[in-house]
Amino acid sequence: MIFLSIGGQIGSAWLFAVLSAAGIAGPAAILSWVIAGAVFMVIALTWIELGAMLPMTGTVVRYPYLTHGAFTGWITGWAAWLFAVSIPAVEAVAVMTYLGSRFPNLHVVEQRSGTTMLTWPNGILCAIALMVIFFLINIAGIRKFSEATNWVTIWKIAVPVMTFLLLFFILRSDNFSLGGGFLPTGGASTVHAVSSTGIAFAFVGFRQALDFGGEMKNPQRDAKIAIIVAIVVPTILYTLLQIAFIGAVDWQDAGVRPGDWAALNNSSWASGPFFHALDAAGTAAFAAFGNLLLVDAVLSPAGAGWIYLGNSARVSQALALHGAAPDVFRRLSPRGIPATTTFVCFAVGCLFFIPAPSWYQLVSFISAAGVLTFLMGSASLSSLRRTAPDLPRPFRLRWATLWSPASFTCSVLVIYWSGFSTLVTLLVTVFAGLPLFAVYTAARRGWVTSALAMPLSVVFLAVWIYVNAAGGWFLATPAQQHSGWGFGWYMAAFSGSLLAFILTLWVVSNPTGRRHIERGMWLVILLLALLPTSYYGEYGPHTAIAFPADIAVVAAISLLAYRWAVSSGYHTEDLEQILHSENNPRDADERDQQAHSRTGNEPAATQQDGA
Repeated sequence: MIFLSIGGQIGSAWLFAVLSAAGIAGPAAILSWVIAGAVFMVIALTWIELGAMLPMTGTVVRYPYLTHGAFTGWITGWAAWLFAVSIPAVEAVAVMTYLGSRFPNLHVVEQRSGTTMLTWPNGILCAIALMVIFFLINIAGIRKFSEATNWVTIWKIAVPVMTFLLLFFILRSDNFSLGGGFLPTGGASTVHAVSSTGIAFAFVGFRQALDFGGEMKNPQRDAKIAIIVAIVVPTILYTLLQIAFIGAVDWQDAGVRPGDWAALNNSSWASGPFFHALDAAGTAAFAAFGNLLLVDAVLSPAGAGWIYLGNSARVSQALALHGAAPDVFRRLSPRGIPATTTFVCFAVGCLFFIPAPSWYQLVSFISAAGVLTFLMGSASLSSLRRTAPDLPRPFRLRWATLWSPASFTCSVLVIYWSGFSTLVTLLVTVFAGLPLFAVYTAARRGWVTSALAMPLSVVFLAVWIYVNAAGGWFLATPAQQHSGWGFGWYMAAFSGSLLAFILTLWVVSNPTGRRHIERGMWLVILLLALLPTSYYGEYGPHTAIAFPADIAVVAAISLLAYRWAVSSGYHTEDLEQILHSENNPRDADERDQQAHSRTGNEPAATQQDGA
C-alpha cells in the first residue's frame, strides 16, 4: 500500500510542475513545495484516524454519508468522482506531451494559444490507446495490479533521484537571484503556485491508502504508515527536483530573457522541462540520460494513470454502496474486480480529451476538486467523536481540537489559492450534479416523488446552463477579456438559482430528506462565500483584499464553516447500520454488501427512509 500511495504521488507532476511553478513564483517555487508538503500533512492527519477506524473501499467518499448524510455525501462524492475519472486522461496527456517534444514527427502535440495540446487524430487516439492499457492492467486483478505498481514505483523514485543528482552538476547559482531575487513575485505568488501549477496535484495521491483501504491486509497499521510516507517522501523528492531545475535553466536554449520566469510557460521547454534541461547541458552522458528520462516520462504518468483508474472505480463503487449510483457499479467480477465500473470510468475519462487535452489547463481544476473532498476529514472526525464515541479507534489523533480546524482551513486555502477562474469552473461543475441527486438518490430513497424531482431538476439544469453560459465566467481564463455579465449580476443569478433549487427540493421532500439537505447546507454556503472572496481577493480579477489580508479572511470563513460543519454532523442511518453490525471494522465493505442483499438492492437507510 505504501508503493501504491507513492505511485499515485509521483506521476506527471514532477515532469511539468517544476516549470509551471517556476513560471509563477520564480526561485521561490522551492518554498511552494515545502508549504504544500506541510499543508497536506495537516490535511492528512484527520484522515489517518478515519482510515484506521473504518477501512473501506472509497473511504474519502463514504465518510460524509456516515456523518452528514446523503446530500453532503453526494456533493463531495460527485467532486471525488470527477477528480478520479479525469486523472487517467491527464496522465495520458502528459505521456504524449513528453513524447511529442522528443519526437515532433509523430505530430501528437501542437501549440495552441501559447499552450501545448494534443493533436487530432494522432495525439488523442494515442492517448486513448494508453487509456486502454490502464484499463487492462486494472481488470487483471489486485495482485497483479499491486505487483506492477510496486516495480513501476521503484523505477519512478529512482529516475527522479538520478535526475536531480545529474542536474546538480550543472547548477547555476545566479539563477536563484535572477529576475528580482529569490522571491521575485512575493509571497502571494508563492502560495498561488501551490494550487495552480500542479504542486497540489502532486500531493493528492496520498488518498490511495484510503480509497483502497478495504483491500489492505492490516489497514489499522498500513493506512497510517502509507499516508505519512506518501507525503514525506514526495515532499523531499519534489523540493530537490525544483532546486535542480531552477539551477539548470539555460535561458538561451529556452529562448527566454534571463530572469523572465513567466516566459518559461510559453517556451519550448514547456513540453519537456527536464528533458530540455539535460539536453541543453551539451554532454553525451546527459543526453543519454535524457533519453532514459523519456522512458520515465511514459512510466511515471502511466503508473499514476492506471492507479487512478482503479481509484475511480472504487469511488464509483462507494457511491453505489450508499445508493447514489446504479447497482451495477457495486458488482464485482468473480475475481473480485469492479470490471464494469472500471470500464465506465475509462469511457468517461476519455471524454476529457475533447474540451482541453492539455496538462497545464486541467491540472488546477483537478487539484481543487480533489482537495474539496478532503474537507470532510476534519468535520467527520469531530462529528464521529460525538456521535460514535465508543467506535474502536486503532489510531487516535492527539490534540484533535487543534488539528481538525487547522486541517479544514488548509483545505479551504488550497481551493482558494487555485484562483477565481478555477473556482468558478469547480463550483459550476460540482453543483451541476445536484439534479442527479434529486432524480436518483432522493427519489429512490422515497424522500421526494419522481414526478416532482424530474421537472424540478430539468428546469434547474436549463437555468444553470443559461446562467453560466451567458455569464461568461465559466471556463474563462485570467488572460481572456471578459465579455459576459458583471460579477454582481452573475453572483446573484448563480447563487439565486442554486439556492432556489435546493429550497424547492427541501419543500417537496419528506422530513428525512429535509434533514439530509439541512445537514449539508454548510458546504453549499461555504463554497458560495468563497466566490466573492476570490473575486475580490489576491487571485481574482478585481483585487480589493490583497495578500495576506485575504488569507485571514478565508481563514475566518473556514473556521466559521468548520463550527457549522461539526454541529451539522449527526447519527445517520448509514452510521447506525455499521454500529449495529458485528464489531469488526475490517468487514465494513462486506457488511454493506450484505445490507444491500437484505433490503432488495437498497442500502439500509433507503428502506428505512421510504417507510
